[in-house]
Amino acid sequence: MDDIMRLVQKVQFANSELPFYVYTSTYEQNILNIPVAKPLLIFVVNGEKKLGEGFKLTCQSNEFIFLPDNNSIHMRNIPNKKKYIAILIEFEHQDFDGLPINNFSHKTDYFIGNAREEIKQCLKQFITISSWAPKKILSLRKKEFLILLYHLGYKEVVSMVGRSKVSHKIHDLLIRNNFREITMDKICDALAMSQSTLHRKLKSENTSIKEIKDRARLGLGLHLLQTTEKSISLISEKCGYQSHSRFTQSFKNRFGLTPTELRKTKQPL
Repeated sequence: MDDIMRLVQKVQFANSELPFYVYTSTYEQNILNIPVAKPLLIFVVNGEKKLGEGFKLTCQSNEFIFLPDNNSIHMRNIPNKKKYIAILIEFEHQDFDGLPINNFSHKTDYFIGNAREEIKQCLKQFITISSWAPKKILSLRKKEFLILLYHLGYKEVVSMVGRSKVSHKIHDLLIRNNFREITMDKICDALAMSQSTLHRKLKSENTSIKEIKDRARLGLGLHLLQTTEKSISLISEKCGYQSHSRFTQSFKNRFGLTPTELRKTKQPL
C-alpha cells in the first residue's frame, strides 16, 4: 500500500478537489453513529478499523470494507506504526447501473475483503487519473470498481445501494445549498411534489426535514475535521451553525466526542 500512498500524495499536491478522501490519525479515534449517506468503500492502508456494536468487526491493513447507504455505524480507527490511514470512495446510485441489482435478494449490512492485486491496480489507476479526468470518466472508473468486485466474487456489492429515497434527495439539496435556509415550498418545487406528498414519504422513511438536516450537517462537519485543517469555528459556520458552542454540543451528542477531542487525535506524536 506504500506505492498507493505515494500516488495519493502526488495527486493531492496537484489537485485538492479529488473523487476520494484520505482519513488519517495519530491517536486512536472512537466515533459513534457515523452517518453513511452514500455507498462507501474504505481501503485501510495502515492501522486497523473496528466497526459496529461493540466494535466486533475488524478491517485490517490491506483490507477493505464496503458499507451501504442508509446506515449509521460506530467506528474505531487504530493507528499502527504512528499512523492510521484509510482511503474512502463514495458512490452514487447511478454508479450501480448495469449491475444485476434486482437479481440479488439477500441484503447485507457490509462486506469485508482482501485488497488483492487486481483491486490495488484498479485503485492505482483511479487515483492516477483523478487529478485530471472529467467527472464522466471518473464515474466510469467507479463503475469499474463495482464490476471488478462483483466478478471477483463479491456479489454482495449489488446490495450496497438501496432504493432512491426522498431523504437522499433532500440531503443532497441541503449540501448543494450550503445549508442556507430552504423553505418547504422550495424543497417541494425541487422535488416536484406537494407538501402532503412530501410529509407522507418522509413519514414512510421514518425521518423528518430536521433529522435529515442534522445528519447532513454533522456528517459534513465530521468529514471536514478529518480531511482539512480548517478551524472548528469555520467548519461550524460551513455546516450552517450560528454558534460554535451549538455545533460542539450537537457534535458530541451524536459522535460521543467534541470536535476539539477529535482534532487532538490527528496531532503528531
